Amino acid sequence: MKPSNQEDSPADAVNMPQGFDRRRFLGLAAMSVAAAELGIIESASAQSGEIAPESAGKRGRNQSFDAIKQINVGLLNIGYAEAGPADGPAVILLHGWPYDIHSYVDVAPILAAEGYRVVIPYLRGYGTTRFLSDETFRNGQQSVVALDIVALMDALGIQKAIIGGFDWGARTANIIAALWPERCKAMVSVSGYLIGSPAANKKPLPPKAELTWWYQYYFATDRGRAGYGIYRHDFAKLIWQIASPKWDFDDATFDRSAASFDNPDHVSIVIHNYRWRLGLADGERKYDDLERRLAESPVIGVPTITMEGDANGAAHPDPSAYAGKFSGRYAHRLIKGGIGHDLPQEAPEAFAKAIVDVDKF
Repeated sequence: MKPSNQEDSPADAVNMPQGFDRRRFLGLAAMSVAAAELGIIESASAQSGEIAPESAGKRGRNQSFDAIKQINVGLLNIGYAEAGPADGPAVILLHGWPYDIHSYVDVAPILAAEGYRVVIPYLRGYGTTRFLSDETFRNGQQSVVALDIVALMDALGIQKAIIGGFDWGARTANIIAALWPERCKAMVSVSGYLIGSPAANKKPLPPKAELTWWYQYYFATDRGRAGYGIYRHDFAKLIWQIASPKWDFDDATFDRSAASFDNPDHVSIVIHNYRWRLGLADGERKYDDLERRLAESPVIGVPTITMEGDANGAAHPDPSAYAGKFSGRYAHRLIKGGIGHDLPQEAPEAFAKAIVDVDKF
């Protein structure tokens, strides 16, 4: 097995035979003490020129992207939005579940105005992204989602990018930064270090902690799969309300993103993702070596800013638990004002500023 910092090409990775690890952060806490004592974990209020986040109840200014583009990438035809000059430094922004590219509808114009080329793809199973073959296994394991994004970069001629994300998107950014650091100039990751493994996730948690993962157990049943297929919009709205309890989003904002869940592969990808995390569904053997490397919890060396909202109702690790997983220049920002799980959409100025700032690290 190669060391975690040895570079692989995307082609090599494909030829080798996304919830965060719910326990990993507990074991990481001790490693972060030294970092905290050195003062490298910073709050948003400590940052000079920090942009104040919008109120959690305020609706975003931009309601849609100008156009959705499509490109064949590996196993997929990926739909993506793009903003900014084509020759600008690249920024790739990745959404989570159950969200979509509109989490960045207010972030993208801010970054475009700063001269960045901003690319926001629909992940597999969302929006206009489609599998090229009906025969392809609808795989949602963490390494595969990351490989999709590396392949997208190849197709768009992007050698290196700043990568930002939350939820599944943060995990995907973490994986690219860990396994292919030559493709990641810097990273902004909401909720920090989210790389996990099915083996680590087998250890039970105390009941109160398990309660936050209730949907994983629902998805593990045939009833849950059927229920998500029938009620996916209502299900997603409930998750939004739980994960961002102080965000008074309106129906138009939710419906704009909920349309992306009508993707014909959405249910299969989501169910496989969560079952794979718990070791209840197999991945594909050709990705086993990548998953073994990720299960070792590799340290990330690229410049990184991690972020957290002060009202995140979704399960998430304490920042002190993962600070030691970042060996390059690093800062953490707590965004106040009732900001929940979908931080880029709830506090777009703060997220965009983190992208600009990490580019200067």
